[in-house]
Amino acid sequence: MKQDSSWRKILDKLLPQFLAFFFKEIYQAIDFKKGFEFLDKELQKILPREDDTGKRVVDKLVKVFLRDGSEKWLLIHIEIQGYRDIDFPRRVYHCNYRISDRFGEEVISVALLTDDDPKFRENIYKVSRWGFGPYVSS
Repeated sequence: MKQDSSWRKILDKLLPQFLAFFFKEIYQAIDFKKGFEFLDKELQKILPREDDTGKRVVDKLVKVFLRDGSEKWLLIHIEIQGYRDIDFPRRVYHCNYRISDRFGEEVISVALLTDDDPKFRENIYKVSRWGFGPYVSS
């Protein structure tokens, strides 16, 4: 969990740079001049979770505006995963659905997998937007 906490702090300070480095296509579509907003408190109400210490754990949720000039906004659910978890794809899918249901908006889930198991990248389902979306187990 320490690694996850460090990544969350990085995202708080360097979200545009994080997206530019890891998710260039998403970064290029966002109009950062219009700002962005972290919705962590809202996310915590929707997706309370506990780690093995009993502490509530949430991921980052960000409201952004696109460069295409539309008034539409996106939520980008950023999931930091540092260990192999066979339930991870289903959990991300459920998080995506619950966020979408609550806000009534399009939700893009991106995952930064920080574990060292390359086989863990299997069984992915993508919803089309920049090639990213909710994951479900096959």
